[in-house]
Order: sequence, then C-alpha cells, then structure tokens
Amino acid sequence: MKIAKLFFLFLFLLNISCNSKAQKINGISFVASRDSITQQHTNPIKKVNANYAALMPYGFIRDVSYPEIRFNTIGQWYGEREKGIKQYAKVVQESGVKIMMKPHIWIGRGLFTGNVTMDSEENWSVLENSYTAFILMYAKAAQEIKADLFCIGTELEKFVINRPEYWKSLIQEIRKVYKGKLTYAANWDEYKRITFWNQLDYIGIDAYFPLTDKKSPTIEEFELGWQTHKNEIKKVQSQFKKPILFTEYGYRSIDFTGKKPWESNRTEGSVNLEAQKNGLQAIHNQFWKEEWFVGGFLWKWFHTHDRVGGLNNNRFTPQNKPAELLIQQLYKTN
Repeated sequence: MKIAKLFFLFLFLLNISCNSKAQKINGISFVASRDSITQQHTNPIKKVNANYAALMPYGFIRDVSYPEIRFNTIGQWYGEREKGIKQYAKVVQESGVKIMMKPHIWIGRGLFTGNVTMDSEENWSVLENSYTAFILMYAKAAQEIKADLFCIGTELEKFVINRPEYWKSLIQEIRKVYKGKLTYAANWDEYKRITFWNQLDYIGIDAYFPLTDKKSPTIEEFELGWQTHKNEIKKVQSQFKKPILFTEYGYRSIDFTGKKPWESNRTEGSVNLEAQKNGLQAIHNQFWKEEWFVGGFLWKWFHTHDRVGGLNNNRFTPQNKPAELLIQQLYKTN
C-alpha cells in the first residue's frame, strides 16, 4: 500500500512539473490587417506551437506634442478597431490560443512613442483624458473576450516618467473593468525607470537590447552579449518581486541584427537567415529556463502566412524562414 501511495505521489508531482513547464508564455505578436480572419489564418500559429497571441489595436497621434488620440474610427484597418479585435480574439481562442490585448499608439511619420510629451498642463490633461478613454475601451474589450493578459501601454517613456500619478491612478481604473493580469511594455532602455511595477502582475520589456557588433553573430556571441543586460533585468525583478515578460522580442534576418535590434527601417539586401536563428536560439537559451521569467511574444506574425516572409526577406517575421522551424521546436520544448 505504501509503495502504491508513493507511486501515485510521484505521478502527481510529475504532472505538476509538466504543467508548470507548459505555463511558459510562448507568444506571437499578431499583426492587424484590413480584413477579418478565419481558422485558416490561425492554423500556422498552432503549427508553430504558440500558446499566446498579442492582439494590437491602434490609436493615432499627429505628433509627439499633439495631445489627442484618434482611435476606433471607420478609417482604421478592421483589425486595429474594437470590432476587429473582438473578431480576431474569437477565432484565435477557438484555436486554443490565449490572448494578450496590447494597445499601441502610432505617431505621424512613424515617430518614436517614447518621446510623447506635452508643453503645458492643459495639454497633459487633454492627453491623459484621451489616453484613458482609449485604454479603458480596450480594457473593457479584454474583459469581454476573457483575455488572459492586458498591456496598459507600449513604449511611452516620457509620458510615464513625467506623469507618474496619472499612471498609478489609471492602473486602478483599469482594474475596475478588467480582472485579468496586467503588464506594461517598457522599451529595453526604459524598464529600469518605471515606478509602478509593484501595481502590475508582470514586468514587461520589449527586449531589443544591443548585444553584438558582429556581422553574423554565433549563438555564443549573442549569449555573451546578454550577460550584462540579464544581470540588470534580474536586479529589477528582485526589487519588485514580479516575473519578467518579454512583451516583444525578435531579430531581423539581416546582417548586424544584434547591433541595434530595434531598427525597423526598410534596408534592402543583406539577408542573413542564420543570424536571425542564432539570436532567437540565444534568447531562449538565456531566459526560457529561468523560473522568474514567464515567456515572451515574438515580433511579428502576419495572418497571410503563405504570402509573407520567405528566404529573401530581411524583416522581423520568422515566417517561411529557417527561424520559423526553430521557433516551432523551441515553443514545443519550452
């Protein structure tokens, strides 16, 4: 009898261990489009073994100093609006994939969102009211679709640093309408200055850290480049006692992809499929085994799988490249 009890205890503990391992967030960042989606568009997500998808509605600002956000308008693409996000979520969830709702701001001419700042208290007030309306709309939508995770903002450093009390109050308002887990997507050079991590469930980082100046880095060279950054991440994690989530991570299939991984300009030529693979392998080697790390969302994934990426493409997507097969393997085992 005692042997039988020990055997069942072993199976129970083994099951807990397996389930714990399966809880890593193996996510993709699902790009919005003009059209609705069907199961045909989500099948490749399942094939790559992703268990989460970030859905990204957009609001638009004319300039970094302009205070009003335009959002959920007829002129926007379907997948960037409330109706489209809900339709996307239904199809994605029917495929067995969980959702992170991750609203983004787009500034005219593609200017960096981290530089949004106002020149008067009046304009700050307009911006805050506008952002609150924007973010609460999608927090309510996230609750309605039963999203597992909601991101309260993406790379808004100057807004966050200049208006800390607003953000603390906003988090309280979000929690009134959304009952799931919360994070914020801090840029790689911003996360150490965020003061409200203790109010959230995950410390979110868009992990485009500079790692190596090499033209075609090896896995080992990428991993070496991670050491200082990883130690800094661990310090912040220890300070706030919150798990780390890479709200975005990824590498272009291009020469020098580890030098400035955040760059997204449309440089032609210099396709480097191996460098992209090596960067992805290295980040998984360094982080997915850590207990304080909950996972990440690969940047980025398009719904028209058969028509994107490919061996001549030097952009971020891993689709139809050797990196896609690698992610499929990594997401299966991590």
